[in-house]
Amino acid sequence: MAQADLNVTTRERLGKGGARTLRRQGLVPAVVYGKGMEPFPLVVNPKELANAIESEAGWNILITLKGDEKIDGKVVILKDMQVNPIRQDILHADFQSIDMADEISVMVPLHPVGKSIGEKAGGNLQVIRHELEVTCLPDVIPSAIEFDVSELNIGDVVHVEDLVLPPGVEIPHDVNFTVITLAGRMEEEEEGEEADEVGEEISEI
Repeated sequence: MAQADLNVTTRERLGKGGARTLRRQGLVPAVVYGKGMEPFPLVVNPKELANAIESEAGWNILITLKGDEKIDGKVVILKDMQVNPIRQDILHADFQSIDMADEISVMVPLHPVGKSIGEKAGGNLQVIRHELEVTCLPDVIPSAIEFDVSELNIGDVVHVEDLVLPPGVEIPHDVNFTVITLAGRMEEEEEGEEADEVGEEISEI
């Protein structure tokens, strides 16, 4: 379970004007919300926040807030972050307060492990779902869901129910959807030719 502390202060001035003032000072406006509490406006240091989420857990790291007595010691996860598309500066952050005794839903990356038989034969491993929604208690959030692909051959398909999950972790699903496929070169070439034909037909219309 990855954890980090984050120093925060109360955001006194709200609205766009207050947010712009904070950004000019090199700070980030933020808010924490959760069950049984009113949204609480915060100010965070962007470097400290960036350092916290650079761990293997990424956004799923459990962050303990340090600051105002109303939120000091509260455990949160980062739920949303607005970033300037050009400068990559953090513009705003949303935190969700969590109860360590309640399950939560988070997105976790899917990592194929190993080199498949099919790839060695010239096939192409395709990850259809790079992230999966999981539900679990906060203290058992996995950094990733791993799947050993070494025995996969061309034409094999991996479905969500084929994944082996850590104890206490579930993937909610109604359909046994595909997460990984292993296509051969001929399939890729045919798909490319079909796409070219469709493009030609559209251009002729």
